[in-house]
Amino acid sequence: MQMNLANKLTTLRVVLIPVFLVLLLSPLIAEPVNRYIAVGIFIAASITDFLDGYIARSRNMITNFGKFMDPLADKLLVCSALVSMVELGDLPAWVVVIILSREFAITGFRTLAMQANIVMAASWWGKLKTTTQMIMIIVVLLQIQASVMNVIETILVALAVFFTIVSGVDYIVKNKAVLKG
Repeated sequence: MQMNLANKLTTLRVVLIPVFLVLLLSPLIAEPVNRYIAVGIFIAASITDFLDGYIARSRNMITNFGKFMDPLADKLLVCSALVSMVELGDLPAWVVVIILSREFAITGFRTLAMQANIVMAASWWGKLKTTTQMIMIIVVLLQIQASVMNVIETILVALAVFFTIVSGVDYIVKNKAVLKG
């Protein structure tokens, strides 16, 4: 199979995940430098998320590989960052459990939908969820030392959890026919 540009960007996102994790968690580079470099890698990977979808749609490059790997790459990137942030003490575990639970539940739901030949379109809630999670991860990982940043971090974590729950409920409500199968 010939890889188009959109699929190459998705693959790049997956390849950047271990690079991000090694930089973030490795004791070889001192804090906070490791975080800054890791955040730069995370931002680059996040940008590929927006670019690959845009390129695939605008250039008619939508493939089965892209339909499968793009959401998987997003989940791998975000979930690996979130689990790492619990390890680092940056996020409480309950936040990550809520987000991971939604991701696993919707992935299972999508699998049921595929078996029933039901196409589950991505919703704006899901896109908002992913964007909010990525912004929250970046801001929390940067650990900017300013009193207002604690408030901003708390708001971003709350928004990420809120949009995670709302987007999950939205997927299930809009695609309840999957549950009847």
